[in-house]
Amino acid sequence: MARRGGPGRDRAAAKGKAPAKAAGAPIKGRRGGGRAEREPVTRPVGGGLAELIPDRERPNGWSLLIDGAPQSHVDLDDPGYLSFAYQRRIGHVIDLAAPPLQPLRVLHLGGGAFTLARYTAATRPRSTQQIVELDAPLVQLVRDHLPLDPQARVRVRTADAREGLGKLPDGWADLIVADVFSGARTPAHLTSVGFLTEVRRVLAPSGQYVANLADGPPLAHLRGQVATAAAVFPELALAADPVVWRGRRFGNAVLLASALPLPVAEFTRRVATDPHPGRVEHGRALGDFTGGAAVVTDEAAKPSPVPPPSVFENP
Repeated sequence: MARRGGPGRDRAAAKGKAPAKAAGAPIKGRRGGGRAEREPVTRPVGGGLAELIPDRERPNGWSLLIDGAPQSHVDLDDPGYLSFAYQRRIGHVIDLAAPPLQPLRVLHLGGGAFTLARYTAATRPRSTQQIVELDAPLVQLVRDHLPLDPQARVRVRTADAREGLGKLPDGWADLIVADVFSGARTPAHLTSVGFLTEVRRVLAPSGQYVANLADGPPLAHLRGQVATAAAVFPELALAADPVVWRGRRFGNAVLLASALPLPVAEFTRRVATDPHPGRVEHGRALGDFTGGAAVVTDEAAKPSPVPPPSVFENP
């Protein structure tokens, strides 16, 4: 079962976790109601036990956890707010993909709490978006308790990410966002050159692909993913925390790829000035980072590494 999310999220998003309510119980209070009225919700989904935890610092903010691992954060009153560091970096990609307010056609592989689709709808009105999420019970949980703006042009399909990708016509998407995890690991069939070849087919000639990846020392998976992307796309950039770059900690990295030159300078500036600053590599430095890693084929593909338990612990 493919579900989005996974390791390396801002740990602050998991703070304030309260005892779980009965599975499927409704959230009390009206949208935007007082903080004291809101209670956690739990429900079994395809990927495990899902929890919606109120954000005590934002009146209509919620964190989605699955089996205790932070997956998404949503502020229903402010969908332009991105809590997790990796989501902010993908938000920069969305911001830089076209002139401000210009609508985009966006495909989201992995749904979670629909955070990035909400962000796109808020910052680029009239965008046309599709979400492909395999976990049908998770989709229903989000629809029930964190409903999308009815004015947003977002279609949600329950399907495997690669299967859903294969049903789209050539050149449909201006942007493809991949954030798919199963048991906190990216499924093997979404790590190969065959998958990325299909991604490029669905992208418009000027389109961009951005993926949330996760790895830890010695970064073999991340090196392989960069080498694989380089076999399909001539332009690449990779953003990650400095401690992840140095191989000192398991965490997230955001890979950006395109057939055309990327806005590397502005992306680098934005990532460096985030609340949790990151570093962007591209060009020769990124090629050197791969260290001769092999391109991943469908036959040799493996899921991303299992994160250590400490990744999900509160500080």
